[in-house]
Amino acid sequence: MRIGIDKDVCIGAGQCALTAPSVFTQDDDGFSALLPGREDGGGDPLVREAARACPVQAITLHD
Repeated sequence: MRIGIDKDVCIGAGQCALTAPSVFTQDDDGFSALLPGREDGGGDPLVREAARACPVQAITLHD
C-alpha cells in the first residue's frame, strides 16, 4: 500500500499521528508527514484507521 498526504488540504489536526504513530508524525510546521521508510505503511493495521480519522481526508491509500 502507498500512502499519500495532500499538503494543500492538511490542516495539522494530528489525528493520523495519534492513531498510527509508527507511520505518521507532524513536521516542523505541524502538518502531517510520514516517518522515514514508512511510505508503504510498514504493515501497520492502523494506517487505514488513521486515514479515516483525518477530518479533511488529506490522506489517501493506494493498494
